[in-house]
Amino acid sequence: MKNFLIIFALLMIASAAIEAQVVPPPANKPDAELTKDEATLRINQYLQVVQDLEKRLNDANIKVDGLKAKLEDVNKQLKDCEDETKRLLGATDADIAAFKQRLGVIENKVREMQRLSDSQLADRQDEVRKLEADLNELRKNKISLIPEFYNKIIALAKDIKGLYREKKITTYTVGTWAENRDCLWNIAGKIEIYGDPFMWPKIWQANTDQIRNPDIIHPGQVLQIPVKGPKSSDEMKAERKYWRMKKEAQAENEAVQPGVN
Repeated sequence: MKNFLIIFALLMIASAAIEAQVVPPPANKPDAELTKDEATLRINQYLQVVQDLEKRLNDANIKVDGLKAKLEDVNKQLKDCEDETKRLLGATDADIAAFKQRLGVIENKVREMQRLSDSQLADRQDEVRKLEADLNELRKNKISLIPEFYNKIIALAKDIKGLYREKKITTYTVGTWAENRDCLWNIAGKIEIYGDPFMWPKIWQANTDQIRNPDIIHPGQVLQIPVKGPKSSDEMKAERKYWRMKKEAQAENEAVQPGVN
């Protein structure tokens, strides 16, 4: 038995020595063309590759398990932090869910209105103001201090500010003098028109088809209102002519009634 073991060991050593002397076959040499020694060597190479891959896989699994453990620890710390935050705010999960739902409604509405044109936004300024009021109401809630909501609220507040548009009035319906004190001077002075009574010639020249004398307008007239801006050369020319004729008429009146103060 002892002799058998010695012979077996010698054969293994000889086999290893022979294998070491065999030159590895080219990688592109077909398996069918390999010699026995080359085939054995290639098989051993494949087995070594498999063994190396299995070791790398095992090492990777160990690292993954370690990372999973760290992730579980971080998640636990996060949950503990969230629980402590809720305790300090006196809020339940239901309270936070309701807050999140209300904030989501506002956010969706803001995104919808951001797709509107300027003219469409100008017609929906009441909705913009309501959005801002609703958001400000949420900001009063302590839940708004939670980072998840705080940053979003700050961003939404900025987005809502960007939705404000000045409503451009294109027409104006003349009211009565008794109730509205409407004349071209006063109409031009309205904040929603020009906010400057000296711009009255713009309205006059845009409506010469229905205003012959700028001192006389009638209730119910629908006047076209030009966009804000400096008076054009034609508007200034018409204004100068108006004041010249006004002065001439006043002089004629004084000539007819001399001595009348």
